[in-house]
Amino acid sequence: MKSTLTLLILSFISIAAGTFAQKKFAQIENLIPTPNEYRNAAGAPGHNYYQQQADYKMELVLEDNTQILRGKETITYTNNSPDQLDYLWLQLDQNLFSKSSDTKLITVEKMEDFAAMDGDELSRIERKLFDYDGGFKIEEVKATNGEDLSFAINKTMLRINLKQPLKPNGSICFNVKWWYNINDRMAVGGRSGYEYFEEEDNYIYTIAQFFPRMCVYDDVSGWQNKQFLGRGEFTLPFGNYDVSLTVPGDHIVAATGTLQNETSVLSSTQRKRLQKARKANTPEFIVTQDEAEKAEKNKVKSLKTWRFKATNVRDFAFASSRKFIWDAQNTSVGNKNVLCMSFYPKEGNPLWERYSTKLVAHTVDSYSKFTVDYPYPVAISVHSKSIGMEYPMICFNGGRPEPDGTYSERTKYGMWGVIIHEVGHNFFPMIINSDERQWTWMDEGLNTFVQYLTEQEWERGYPSRRGPAYKIADYMRGDKSNISPIMTNSESIRQFGNNAYGKPATALNILRETIMGRELFDYAFKTYCERWKFKHPTPADFFRTMEDASAVDLDWFWRGWFFSTDHVDIALTDVKLFQLNTQNPAVEKAFLNDRFNERDVHIGETRNDKDIKETINEKDNLIDDFYGKRDIYQVDALDLKEYERLKKTLNSKNINLLNAGYFFYELSFENVGGLVMPLIIKVTYMDESSEVIRIPAEVWRSKEYNISKVFILKKEVASFQLDPYLETADTDLQNNAWPRKAIPSRFDLFQQRKRRMEVDENPMQRQKRVDDIKD
Repeated sequence: MKSTLTLLILSFISIAAGTFAQKKFAQIENLIPTPNEYRNAAGAPGHNYYQQQADYKMELVLEDNTQILRGKETITYTNNSPDQLDYLWLQLDQNLFSKSSDTKLITVEKMEDFAAMDGDELSRIERKLFDYDGGFKIEEVKATNGEDLSFAINKTMLRINLKQPLKPNGSICFNVKWWYNINDRMAVGGRSGYEYFEEEDNYIYTIAQFFPRMCVYDDVSGWQNKQFLGRGEFTLPFGNYDVSLTVPGDHIVAATGTLQNETSVLSSTQRKRLQKARKANTPEFIVTQDEAEKAEKNKVKSLKTWRFKATNVRDFAFASSRKFIWDAQNTSVGNKNVLCMSFYPKEGNPLWERYSTKLVAHTVDSYSKFTVDYPYPVAISVHSKSIGMEYPMICFNGGRPEPDGTYSERTKYGMWGVIIHEVGHNFFPMIINSDERQWTWMDEGLNTFVQYLTEQEWERGYPSRRGPAYKIADYMRGDKSNISPIMTNSESIRQFGNNAYGKPATALNILRETIMGRELFDYAFKTYCERWKFKHPTPADFFRTMEDASAVDLDWFWRGWFFSTDHVDIALTDVKLFQLNTQNPAVEKAFLNDRFNERDVHIGETRNDKDIKETINEKDNLIDDFYGKRDIYQVDALDLKEYERLKKTLNSKNINLLNAGYFFYELSFENVGGLVMPLIIKVTYMDESSEVIRIPAEVWRSKEYNISKVFILKKEVASFQLDPYLETADTDLQNNAWPRKAIPSRFDLFQQRKRRMEVDENPMQRQKRVDDIKD
């Protein structure tokens, strides 16, 4: 039962001896760029904010017999900056797989790494190093009048040397023709590529980063032309796309944008089903599993061209296969309808037909609530094995059952999580378009945070991998030489998943639940998203907006959580109890008598009482004098007279205060981990009632490592506990309680040896064996 008694907190803080310091609460203006006309001090786009535009018209041919993708593209690039541009930079991300790729050369290895590999892993490395040449083959770069343009390729970047500078508000149109060998993802890896099904000689193509794309030019970096090494993802301008895809005639294609020629590529039955799905609130099949299985066997030699258009997107991706089952349903966001779709092979069932499209719809709805309304007409989830990648309106997701159709709980939650995460990337960074090449956390961390919120709305008690504070504690307490600050460039991060996904997601969850509260946080976070949708935000824009929209000074939080590797470990090091002297001799002498009787007794005194039958002064009653006979705890007449005299000098309030019986507790705290955080203290009283005291992090503002605080309480305390609800990512719970509590754990004395079949099977397969026994 919660106590409703008023809690009085003494208004002073006792500071432990030491040097005065305020470093942890210093403002972060020296760590972030100065506001200017492009990005203002409130964290919003400035009055002269600009961004470039790149529009694409592409003709693509997917060669299913050779696994080659050929393309011709026309790029219209508009210079909205105030600067004159002497050259243009394009990204050639597929050159990551070229024979001369830096990525192959900079991998740090030891022989013991190879010794631990099996034959398949070694074959994958062999093919990656020696067999596969996956880089772009640039056949031409021409002006629209057919004139060759001068260009130079530097690894994953292509520079076009302009004859005449591109002036502000000017635009240029040019053509690029190219091809490349599509990579076998299962053999050489990659975010894009194909999955091959050898038993039926079929492919699923999940294709992205497949065309030369314009780099971003902005007020922050000029040209963002940092080389693509594989980890730091993509930084892209917005534009409009018109793409024609020529593929085998029995392929089903999913892509960024809306299909323009349904009558040319879909049967009348498929068009009717699609029209029905546009109005359905549960998934409807456009291509059934039976139809997909027939297509797998009856391969046609004809070709079809699918045409898609997309408006105001930063990228384009597609998937193509004759293996695809296709289902769809509608969800409404604001006054707009969004067609949610899934494309998957039979190998994805029963998981995919049961969950995928429903997860897409739920993610669109949930993210729209916490960020901005989903602005696009479609949202697509495509299944291929061992993948999780995101692009505007479309994402590629893993999560495959066993061949017998069973799956583990881990597989199910893994599939749920990856779909929510990758669909969520439509918001970060496809709409709120941060620089992934520089700051992975701005899309992965923010997306993982909203993923957590979305998972919790999908299933009560959803076992989210990341988000709750306590789940990052193991990482944060780790070896500091193997931990990077969140504010680290994408290619230099140590422990990529924890740093770029887990820690920033946890930090935002702590802000929402503990530092700011849900109402303030949600308003500020949504303000950031609204300000920067279809724009290019930076970390400083995020930091400033969160403070500007909430009136909460968070510089200490950004400094500690984002710019340092400190961890949270706040220890309750000491508890002292004091009570006011009532000056009433009857009360105070009785108190002293009780303390004397309850004192710890030395072992010699205890044994002497047993061994010494009679002392000398017990035999001789003449030995004791006045001091030997008096009772120091007896109240005499003089005591009472002096007390009455004192009462006459006090008013009734003073007397009531002396007699109130308040308990003064002085608690000492040590900031062991270095990261300042609020003090959240659960107080449990002797009568088993309890309450929680929340003290802001600013309690550390004058002394960062050792403080003490006095609490005046009306009841005697049985225990104090720091961080009782696991809110702060405290890495050592052993020093959080008074009296100290042993945290139990278990170990196995005898480990049962299980048969291999039992170790490898999932619970659904085990249940089948149970059912067989019953039968």
